[in-house]
Amino acid sequence: MDVLSDAIAAMRTGRPHSSRAVRYAPWGVRFPASKGAGFHVVLQGSAWLVADDAAPRRLGPGDVVFLAHGYGHGLADDPATPMREFAVRPDGTWPPAPDPGPADGRPETLLLCGAYQLSKARAHPLLTDLPDVIHLPARVGEYASVRAAVDLLGAELAHPRPGSDAIVPALLDTLLVYLLRTWWLQERADEPTGWAGALSDPAVNAALQAIHRDPAHPWTVEELGAEAGLSRAAFARRFTALTGRPPLAYLTWWRMTTAGRLLREDDAPLRSVAEWSGYTSEFAFAKAFKREYGMAPGQYRKVT
Repeated sequence: MDVLSDAIAAMRTGRPHSSRAVRYAPWGVRFPASKGAGFHVVLQGSAWLVADDAAPRRLGPGDVVFLAHGYGHGLADDPATPMREFAVRPDGTWPPAPDPGPADGRPETLLLCGAYQLSKARAHPLLTDLPDVIHLPARVGEYASVRAAVDLLGAELAHPRPGSDAIVPALLDTLLVYLLRTWWLQERADEPTGWAGALSDPAVNAALQAIHRDPAHPWTVEELGAEAGLSRAAFARRFTALTGRPPLAYLTWWRMTTAGRLLREDDAPLRSVAEWSGYTSEFAFAKAFKREYGMAPGQYRKVT
C-alpha cells in the first residue's frame, strides 16, 4: 500500500455514515465535536458553514468541505439562524433525514453529508497536518475524481437499490481518499512543506514508499538513502526535515502502528504479528511493543 492509503487504513474504525437531505429556509443544524472526521457537499442551493473560532464561510452549489479533526460546527441557510443539535443513534449510526415538508416557495438546499470514525491514538502525521477545514470550491474542470465519487454516492443515497449497503461505505471510503489526495497533491502544490513536501519530494517519497511497501525489511539508513538516490547523510537530513522524524525512528513508529492495527483487526498469532512488524523474535517484539504502548501485545489485543 502507498503512504496515504496506509495512513487512512491505520486510523479507520467502524463504518462511515452518510445522508442526503433537503432543507428549506430557515434551517440550521449543529454537529457536535466527534472523534472522527466529516464532510459536507452542497448539491443544490447554498449554505453557511459556521465553525468554532472561524468566520462563517458561504458554500455554493458543488462546494465540498472536509473537517479533518472532528471539531464542532454548524450548517445553516444564514449564520444568524438558530441551529438544532444533530444527534446520532445510540449505536452510532445516523438517523434518516427528517421530512422537510412542502417548500411553499422557501429557498431550497440539497446537502450530502458524511462522517468517518477515526482512531487518533496513533494518528499518522500526514493526517494530523491537515487544516481544520478543507474547502474545495466548485470549479469547472477541477476535482474530477471528487465530483465523480460525490455523484455516485448521491445517486445511491437518493435511490437505494440492491447492493447499496455494500456500495455506499465503499464510495465513502473512496471519497475520503480522493479528498485527501486532492488536497495534498493539488491544493498544497504551491507550498510543499512538512508532509506535503515529503510526498512531493521524489527522494523522500521513494524512501517512504519502500518503508510502507515492506516494513518488515531490516532497513538501514544507507539502504533507504539508496532508494532515495542520495548519500546517507543527505538523505537523513532531508527525510528528518520534511517528516519530523529520523528515518529509522519513523520506521519503528510505523512498525508499531501496523502491529497495533493487526492486533485490533486480526486474530493471527503474536509470532506472525511480530514477523509482519519486522521482528524475528517474539520476545523482542513484545518488549518494543510494551515500550511503545505501555502494555503487552496480548493485553492490548484484549482491551481494544
